[in-house]
Formats: sequence, C-alpha cells, structure tokens
Amino acid sequence: QVQLMESGGGSVQAGGSLRLSCVSSGYTNSTHCMAWFRQAPGKGREGVAGLSDGGRSIYYADSVIGRFTISQDNAGNTVFLQMDNLKPEDTAMYYCAADRRPWCAVNERTMDSRNFEILGQGTQVTVSS
Repeated sequence: QVQLMESGGGSVQAGGSLRLSCVSSGYTNSTHCMAWFRQAPGKGREGVAGLSDGGRSIYYADSVIGRFTISQDNAGNTVFLQMDNLKPEDTAMYYCAADRRPWCAVNERTMDSRNFEILGQGTQVTVSS
C-alpha cells in the first residue's frame, strides 16, 4: 500500500523558517512527480511547489518564489520543502502529493491536487505576526 507521511510542521514567528519532509512508502518505482499543496481555513487548496523527472522540472507558486525551496533525496522517495522568511499568510495545512504516472507534470496548469495519485494527511504550519 502506497503511503505518504509528512512531518516538520509547527508554529513560528514571521520571518522564521521551517523544513517540511514527506516520505513515500510502498512504491516499487521512483515517483515521477512530487509536490506540496496547502489549504488555509475557509480557502481552497493551492499548489505551492512541485518537481518532476528527478528535479529537472520545478514549479513554485508566485507567492513563495524566493522564500521556499523544494528538493528531493537521491533515492527519489523523500521530498522536502524548505520554507524561509515565513509570513502569516503562509499559515495553512500543508499536504504532500505524489504521482508515479509518466505523464504527470508540475506547472501552473497541472498543479491541482486532484491530478495527483496520492495525497498525504497533512502537517500544520502556523505563522504568527
């Protein structure tokens, strides 16, 4: 059974940093696409960052460019999200997503969690001003 397990969420003050991790288990082949989504109370889920094809393609939402960095371990089954200079508007539940299908992609058009095979349970990030 394929599973995703997120960790690293927490509470920080504005300007602080957090590093989220997502470990995938149950895959027999490397994951083609991995991504992070977030959902704040009362809002829709939005794509934050994603990578595909071993990191050869990377996507960031405009709101996090220059502050967040997505990366993947060499084995291809763990993805990280380094979040620096956090702002109160970054407060949300953060979800990891994965897709093994070769046609998956990470771009403004495809970064919708419904396009991904699997979604994790989420980890809460709270940024206070």
